Amino acid sequence: MLPHLSSTQSLMHTCLLKSLLFPLAHPPNFVSYKYGIRTTINKAASQPTTNTIVQMESHSHDSQKLRFDFLQLLHSRRSANVPLSVEIGKPVADPLYQDNTLPKTRSEAMESCPKVVIKNFKELLKEENLYLITESGEQGRLPVLIMSMKENEERRPAIVFLHSTNKCKEWLRPLLEAYASRGYVAVAIDSRYHGERAGNKTTYRDALISSWKRGDTMPFIYDTVWDLIKLADYLTQREDVDPTRIGITGESLGGMHAWFAAFAEPRYSVVVPIIGVQGFRWAIDNDKWQARVDSIRPLFEEAQKDLGKSAIDKEVVEKVWDRIAPFLASSFDSPYTIPAIAPRPLLIVNGAEDPRCPLEGLEIPRLRASNGYADAHCLHKFKLIAQPGIGHQMTALMVKEASDWFDKFLKH
Repeated sequence: MLPHLSSTQSLMHTCLLKSLLFPLAHPPNFVSYKYGIRTTINKAASQPTTNTIVQMESHSHDSQKLRFDFLQLLHSRRSANVPLSVEIGKPVADPLYQDNTLPKTRSEAMESCPKVVIKNFKELLKEENLYLITESGEQGRLPVLIMSMKENEERRPAIVFLHSTNKCKEWLRPLLEAYASRGYVAVAIDSRYHGERAGNKTTYRDALISSWKRGDTMPFIYDTVWDLIKLADYLTQREDVDPTRIGITGESLGGMHAWFAAFAEPRYSVVVPIIGVQGFRWAIDNDKWQARVDSIRPLFEEAQKDLGKSAIDKEVVEKVWDRIAPFLASSFDSPYTIPAIAPRPLLIVNGAEDPRCPLEGLEIPRLRASNGYADAHCLHKFKLIAQPGIGHQMTALMVKEASDWFDKFLKH
């Protein structure tokens, strides 16, 4: 008799069996969706029509198929599977920040997060440091930081917070403390090759270049998503967490992690990617890829040399994405994976002038997601906010909007 499996474990078990019987090296080059671009949405309908029900079932089937393909891709580049286990850790005295990242002593945006004033807050705050073993190998040891209030014994909503490039989980302490004061179990991790998973100030950069040359890992977005699926397994087993109320958010690279983790793992029930959602294919086709390339430029310079190019061009960009994050600019791009999050509450927060996440590149994902949420009669669960005059920067307004969104959909 099989042991009890979580929903994701069951799906992964099915994926593994199918991959053994019917090997599939890659997901399809293109996944067709029924949602085209429509200029009007009927918000007045109070009851789903037969046609709407068929549309919703079609969307659900498409999303499940796309998710299945993505999970197969994740599984294809894993080291040996090991049982999920937990090791106790200790607070990090000297967090590692990579490359030329020189963090300030505080983040004004994160410090602005709404909090509850509690007498003797520091004494009542519970901090846990631990490691989840998500697969074999050095990077399969996932560092986790959890903050909550000691005197609350009830099952509470939890939120996972994800840091940006070259930072680490300790950078997120102001958010963790603020949400803990408001009754959440606040969770942060070090993404792959960051924080405690980095040996020096170039570990992440080196991992990206190694992935380009060898094609055996997926350090840009995908490998951390595997860890976040395993983190969901762990959080749903905790006695202080309501397994039906787990949110996820992140900034920049962390916003991409939140986006893809929510697409891959339905147990993340409320989603807020901050300055992280973009159209990768749109950027290539419209010559708007430069700012994203500049954020991890050494990788693309190495690819340029290997391809014998005199300069980084869109061919280099496309080949890099295909190598280090397969189908990122096709089947798994935002026009397909963002609508797949429906009908779970989704707030996308970007800067209107963000060159890494150009607003124009989100028009098709926004329209397709709006259609999906409208068909599910929950258009109020989807929102895209583009803050005027803001580039690639998390602001106090974004932090407040995220906080309100989580309170609205997780505090029930």
